Amino acid sequence: MAGNTIKTVHDIFQSMEYGPAATPSYATAQAWLDRHSRSLGLFIDGKFVCPADRQRRPLTDSKGVDVCSTVCAVEDDISQCASSALNGFKAWSVLSCYQRAKVLLRLVSVLGQHGQCVSELCELCGASCSSSTLIRQLQYYSSWAQLRDTLITNWTPLGVVAVVVSDDCSLYSLMLKVLPALAMGNSVIIVPGLNTAPPALLLAQLFIGAGLPAGALNVLTGSDMSLCAKVAQNPNISHVTYSGNKQDGVMLCKATAGMGVPLSVSPCIGATCPFIIFESADIDSAVDEVIETAFKKKREVHWVLCVQESIVDSVVTRLKLRMAGMKCVALRSDGDRVLVDAAIQEAQQQGATLIQPCSVPPSGAQYPPTVLCGAAPSSPFVVCPAPGPLLPLMTFRTHTEGVTIGNHTPHGQAASIWTEDLTLALETARSLSVGSVWVNSHSVSDPCMPVSGHKDSGTCTDGGQEGLYQFLRLRSSPPPLPRSSPVSMDYSNFGTAACPAIIPDDSDPASAPKPYPQFVGGKACKSVSGCSLAVQSPGGSGVLAYCPDGGKKDVRNAVEAAIKVQPGWMKKSPSARAQSLYSLAKGLEAKRRDIAASINVQTGLSMDEAEKEVELGIARLSDWAAYCDKVQGGALPMPQSGSALSFPEALGVLGVVLPDKNPLLSMVTLLGAAIATGNAVVMVPCQKYPLPALAFIQVLQSSDLPAGLVNIISGGRDQMTVALANHSVIKAIWYWGSAEGCQYLQHTCTSPLKTLRLFCQKDEEGKDEGKDWTQSHPSFMEEMWRNAVQWKSVWIPTA
Repeated sequence: MAGNTIKTVHDIFQSMEYGPAATPSYATAQAWLDRHSRSLGLFIDGKFVCPADRQRRPLTDSKGVDVCSTVCAVEDDISQCASSALNGFKAWSVLSCYQRAKVLLRLVSVLGQHGQCVSELCELCGASCSSSTLIRQLQYYSSWAQLRDTLITNWTPLGVVAVVVSDDCSLYSLMLKVLPALAMGNSVIIVPGLNTAPPALLLAQLFIGAGLPAGALNVLTGSDMSLCAKVAQNPNISHVTYSGNKQDGVMLCKATAGMGVPLSVSPCIGATCPFIIFESADIDSAVDEVIETAFKKKREVHWVLCVQESIVDSVVTRLKLRMAGMKCVALRSDGDRVLVDAAIQEAQQQGATLIQPCSVPPSGAQYPPTVLCGAAPSSPFVVCPAPGPLLPLMTFRTHTEGVTIGNHTPHGQAASIWTEDLTLALETARSLSVGSVWVNSHSVSDPCMPVSGHKDSGTCTDGGQEGLYQFLRLRSSPPPLPRSSPVSMDYSNFGTAACPAIIPDDSDPASAPKPYPQFVGGKACKSVSGCSLAVQSPGGSGVLAYCPDGGKKDVRNAVEAAIKVQPGWMKKSPSARAQSLYSLAKGLEAKRRDIAASINVQTGLSMDEAEKEVELGIARLSDWAAYCDKVQGGALPMPQSGSALSFPEALGVLGVVLPDKNPLLSMVTLLGAAIATGNAVVMVPCQKYPLPALAFIQVLQSSDLPAGLVNIISGGRDQMTVALANHSVIKAIWYWGSAEGCQYLQHTCTSPLKTLRLFCQKDEEGKDEGKDWTQSHPSFMEEMWRNAVQWKSVWIPTA
């Protein structure tokens, strides 16, 4: 018929153009919002609470149409919610594992009935998450709720957990923290972002309807991150966990410093991730997925395209073909358009060429998909991408260079690798410093996959069995930090009041107290400052010895030595690391009399007690040697066709400020945990009893550990804490010290993010009551091991 514009299937396959998008009605979600008069309240103690005298925060959809408004909670609401959550925890935690699992499984059928409403509400609010994804999460964590006391023995729930997300975080990331916390027996207070607030309120209503005790799940909405700090102040809160963008996470870390509440952070928004295409890849499939992930999906991360030089022309040609006919992409605001224009101008000034499917609108919050060819790894638009549909394209020659470019970012969230060579894929996956690696695919997620934030992308593990432990603690261990109010501190002056240092008089060596060296780069040496600290006898009657007064330059030298040797040590086989630890244990046994004498002289313990501590130290090193090749990752039970692998990796360089209690045993326990898992370590002996750690240098000198793997630097605790906290290479700090020191680390270790294990010991009593170093329960070793590793997941699809 003349004028017929209907295209045949053959025509559509020839052009491969997209059909018209259907306009969704969101009828079910709109009806639920109408039932609440589009004015959503808080969810406390199993019911909606809508105070009339509160400020409200409007929520609009992608077209600027008002969806609903949410209440901004105040301190009275927080107190009511925390009390309700504490009562909910008591009711929820006393249930058997079977009963908790039964409630979570009942939610699966409830979501089956109301899944359309949940999906529509998520789509309407810009927090898209399908009901099938939520059902998969519920099925997975209900199984762990059933098996908690069987497979996770000697661990107990924390209590009331506050789950905080930023405005741009997805519902999936929120529930990846809420469900495991509930499965382990905790009660949860959700502090959602603006977009996730309506779906979170709907889910809370469904959870209570499925049999969750009132108060076990509460939702507090607010205007900004200051609400989260007020939530953390409440003494009923046991743990705060955050997911979202880095900026809000840093604000939360600083706001909660000194409150005595543990905080775990997962910055899952805004990271820069490499999309690496090797010459052995299926180029057509790779380019199709580049288009999909960079321009058509909601961009929670920024992708950087890395292409091997030999195929870059083919990739560019296919990109131009696939991008032809694409329309402009909506930006979030006119402010984002200004940032995009500035990034494009800067890229062109640096010689980058553009691939765009259509002309750029003169104004407005829209911009065409754009590939920036010829980008350099150091370009600002690569390091800090603008919030728009921009895809930098870089080239590399060899596999090693591709890995180097892929790691050239402060983030370590994820990477996508494209190659038909499985050996190359696995080798690249191992070499990339990221938490998730997808081979010939991208953005594959499942609750069974443990993901740790490598580098600056987080301080905890989410997903899998490993993600459960952030919501548990050992039954035998009290909370590491006492609840308190933050101390008024001048962070810029903390640690500047150094201990009075002296230069020992060597004119009469026979009568002078013995000077001890420190250990840096495999050598016993003096401090860079040349000064020493006097070590007092137990009664304070005289000077026993002099120890070096270390500082920032000593830490810098130690870290430089550590980062040279740590990658090679990590790549050693577990059995080779075990042999080195066995050798270290034998060296300690050979020096047992000298080390015991230093404990006796320093602490005032009898020789029998000192020798017993040395004996326990020898046994502990042998335990860690045996542990090296016993705990590893493995295959994951993914519901999709393919193979998923998880394996633990070393954190990198650790800073350890040692406790006063059991100065030798605590040191070898922490040292063994660090190096058994492939880390290098910079250790600071406790200021009160430094001699046992300094005497241990003799053992290190006779060991076969690589030079620089273990470094021991003495000095004032606060002064050394500042030096460790401000070194950007140190990934984690384990600290035993004052409440002020804990607060300083929580406030300072945010850029880059450092994993912190903080224990407040009572200096006036001279002991650390938080940990019994003499215990040898398997869970004690497991806890130490888990704090020394980060996890990586690799997904390999099959046909």
